[in-house]
Amino acid sequence: MLRTALLALLVLCTAPARAADIRLWHSMNGARGAEFDRLVARFNASQSNFRVVATYKGSFDEAAVEAVTARHTRRAPHIVQASELGGLYLLEQAEVVRPLWQVVKLKPETSFGEEPVDEEGRLLALPLGRATPVLYYNRDAFRIAMLDPAKPPATWYEMVPVLAALVAVGSECALTMAWPASTLLENMAAWHNQAFATDRLMFNNRLAVRWVSTLASWQKSGYFSYASRRGEAEARFVAGECAVLAASSADHAELRSRAGFDVGVAQFPYYDDFDSAPLNTLASGAALWVMAGRPAADYAGAARFLAFFARPDVQAHWHQRTGLVPLNAQAYELTRKAGFYRKNPEHEIAVRQLLVRGTPNWKSLRLREYPRLRTIIDEELESTWQGTKSPLDALNAAVGRGNDYLEKMK
Repeated sequence: MLRTALLALLVLCTAPARAADIRLWHSMNGARGAEFDRLVARFNASQSNFRVVATYKGSFDEAAVEAVTARHTRRAPHIVQASELGGLYLLEQAEVVRPLWQVVKLKPETSFGEEPVDEEGRLLALPLGRATPVLYYNRDAFRIAMLDPAKPPATWYEMVPVLAALVAVGSECALTMAWPASTLLENMAAWHNQAFATDRLMFNNRLAVRWVSTLASWQKSGYFSYASRRGEAEARFVAGECAVLAASSADHAELRSRAGFDVGVAQFPYYDDFDSAPLNTLASGAALWVMAGRPAADYAGAARFLAFFARPDVQAHWHQRTGLVPLNAQAYELTRKAGFYRKNPEHEIAVRQLLVRGTPNWKSLRLREYPRLRTIIDEELESTWQGTKSPLDALNAAVGRGNDYLEKMK
């Protein structure tokens, strides 16, 4: 009996400590969710101190909403995925998130997009996968219209004969753009190195008036169809109704899998009579937020996983398997040197649009404020599509209302 007890005690003393669970809630399903699960499994196999448990909690910020609801329970997550709007929601709750810069120190050579950051430029969350607007087009529709499917329009001027040819052969909707339109307006400013915002909105300039006026005239001519709901433009494109779509590069894999035609991807168009164009578009997308109030010892595990996810080799893998833009230039170089873009040139388009860093002409506003400003801008742009305001009046109203809101927030 004594020997048995001693043996049992020896086993208990020598048994390895159980890895601490790090709960991560996300909103990725399908192929992207499966790929993320594989990366989590790779991290767990690489060390024995922590075990990340990734759980799908529903689409589009449902994970963030549930994380706030569950924050005082034992099942609350350590890390949660949130979009830009979801990040705003998390920041509005008192003491719900812990800034990323307080949790993990990433290598200096790692470069991130402009959001989500605080007023001092410190990263609040780790971007999960960045994306930027690109142009998708129906190669089969181009062939029917006697257009070269290998030569999509590079400029907005070149777009006119293309749309005319598509309409002439019966296209129900030649061009549509993903909602919200404000995102494309922001990218137009950066793409042309034009002023958009400093501490105030200032985008009601020649570029914006020209572009919005052009779209309004195309709408009257049947060349352009406005999408007023999330996912509407993408759905019409994959259904074959619209032949050309301006939308996020993050949609590439889904559009290709759902469309019953040959999908082409091209650079976002620009005006070639602006000397600085094209410069760079903007990166946006969901991020991984660290939740506050978890046991102090667990933050080492959260930091270790986030540092793993930001590694260039991991980011290169994530980029190649999901189509999302990697977080750093090192991941891009690894992918390029491996010859990935020679076989998959469409995957490099979004990355190349982001390679050149712009001037201070485009400056993102604080995350706490900007999602609300987008709502104001979209409301005013919609008045143009509905024909109740001229493009200039709508843009002036968007800037005026937005700046009034900023004054109230001071």
